[in-house]
Amino acid sequence: MSSTELPISGTPLTLETETVTELTPRQLLIRRIKGHKGLIIGFTVIIGLIIVGIFAPMFAPHDPYEQILSKRLIPPVWSPGGTTEYLLGTDHLGRDYLSRLIYGTRISLMIGYGAATVGLFIGVSMGICAGYFGGRVDQLISYILTCQLSLPGLLLTMTLVFFIGPSVYVVIGVIGVLHWTYYLVVSRSAAMQIRQMDYIAAAKSIGCSKFHIIRKEILPNLMSQIIVIFTLEVGFAILAESALSFLGIGIQAPTPSWGLMIAEGKVAMFFQPWLVIIPGAALFVLVLATNLMGDGIRDVTAPENRN
Repeated sequence: MSSTELPISGTPLTLETETVTELTPRQLLIRRIKGHKGLIIGFTVIIGLIIVGIFAPMFAPHDPYEQILSKRLIPPVWSPGGTTEYLLGTDHLGRDYLSRLIYGTRISLMIGYGAATVGLFIGVSMGICAGYFGGRVDQLISYILTCQLSLPGLLLTMTLVFFIGPSVYVVIGVIGVLHWTYYLVVSRSAAMQIRQMDYIAAAKSIGCSKFHIIRKEILPNLMSQIIVIFTLEVGFAILAESALSFLGIGIQAPTPSWGLMIAEGKVAMFFQPWLVIIPGAALFVLVLATNLMGDGIRDVTAPENRN
C-alpha cells in the first residue's frame, strides 16, 4: 500500500492507492479453471471413472463373469428383497451387477475416447488441408465429405462390424473411421478464415514452410473448436457402441459393456427396470461429464473468454 497527500483547502488528504500485481498467463489460466464449476465437475467425474476402470479388480466386489443361477435377478439393496452382498443386484445369469458395471467402465471409456481420437485425426487433417490449400484439394475432400454424409451411418457401422467381426478394437476403428465429418466441416471453415489473417501472410513472407504454418499458426487456433467437437464425438461414439451392443453386433457377451447390459436387461425391463436404468444412468453421467469438461476447456482457453 502507498499513500499520496493532496492539499485541499489547506488540509492534507491521504489517499490509499493499491498496488496491482500483474498475473502471469499460468496464474490467469489457473484462476479461470478454479472459477469454472462445470470444468471442475466434469474433470473430477472423468478422472474418477478412469481410476475405477484402471483399478476395476480392486473395486469390484465379485467376479463379473461368475454365474450363479440360484442368485439370478436379485434386486438392488434399496428394493425389497435386496441384499448388501449384491448392492446393485444380479442379472439374469446371477452375475454381480455392480462388478459388471465397474468393469464396463473400461469398455465405454476405451470406445468413446478411442473412436473420437481416430475421427479427430482423420477429420482435422482433411479439414485443414481443404481449408488451407483450397482449389482441387478442397473439391476432392468436399466430394469425399458429400459421399460420407450420404451414407446411413449406423447401418454402415453395423455392416462393417458384422463382416469384420465384433471386438473392442474393431468397434473403435469402425466408429472412428465413420465419425469424422463434424471435425472436417468445422476445421475446414476455420482454416479458410485463418489463412486470410495477417500473421499467416507474415509467416509466408519470412519463408516458413506450409507444414510449419499449419502446425504452428493454424492448428493452435483451432483447438477450442476441436475440443468441443471431440467431446460431442465421445458421446456419439459411446451411444453408437451402446446401439451396436443393443442390436447384438457390438461388444459380445460375456464382456461387460454398458450397452450390452442394457441389451441383456431389455427382456425384463418392465419387471426389473433397474437392469436398464443403472447402466443407462452410467452412460448419461459419462457423456454429461465429458461435455462439461469439454465446454469448460473451451471457455478457459478461448481468447474471447479470457479475462
